[in-house]
Amino acid sequence: MTNILLIEDDERLADLIQEYLQKNKLEVSIESRGDRAVKRIFDECPDLIVLDLMLPGLDGLEICRQIRPKYSNPILMLTAKGDDIDQVVGLEIGADDYVPKPVQPRVLLARIRALLRRVPCDTIKKLQSTNAELVYGNIRMNKSNFEVYVDNKMIDLSNMEFELLWLLASNAGTVMTRDDILGALRGIGYDGQNRSTDITISRLRKKIGDDHQPAKIIKTIHRKGYLFSADGGQ
Repeated sequence: MTNILLIEDDERLADLIQEYLQKNKLEVSIESRGDRAVKRIFDECPDLIVLDLMLPGLDGLEICRQIRPKYSNPILMLTAKGDDIDQVVGLEIGADDYVPKPVQPRVLLARIRALLRRVPCDTIKKLQSTNAELVYGNIRMNKSNFEVYVDNKMIDLSNMEFELLWLLASNAGTVMTRDDILGALRGIGYDGQNRSTDITISRLRKKIGDDHQPAKIIKTIHRKGYLFSADGGQ
């Protein structure tokens, strides 16, 4: 049975969500404190996390920031209705989706099911290069030490940024859909609303000097996805 960790300090809401999800054959554990959540996540490694932002001890954004480099399963955030800033920040630091409060359990269930859709393992393996180093134009990437150099200068990338850049470069010259990308990096399908890939692409372009229009290294292919130029934009 799919195991979900619900991190929510509103006891009434947490019980309501737990009861509804368990009626729909999902196993749900509850954690009410943010300062206990990180350890539980790493100890239990749930299949998905539902994470409230306002928590005692440690807020949801900081929890997401701390766990994302080592936790690859989906994170769904609960945000205040209309709070665009928290939603954008959450997606930027690694959340996969968000649901505004007051949350409707049936909407939450639909979003959870969308995030839990998995792509075949053999498809994911084919998307990733087994080489230790990739070089395209003025860009050099080393998988063993997670280093990226542009014009022989090392640039600072988060784990997620490196994994996305490596994935695109592993498939240079091939258009990768958002479904391909989310499947390979997170093991989930694209539901038409998840903007985490687009946000990470935007940050990557700035860091590798590809943020002009149109981009030359990581190209946007209209209505399809992204393509890493085989010549590194040269």
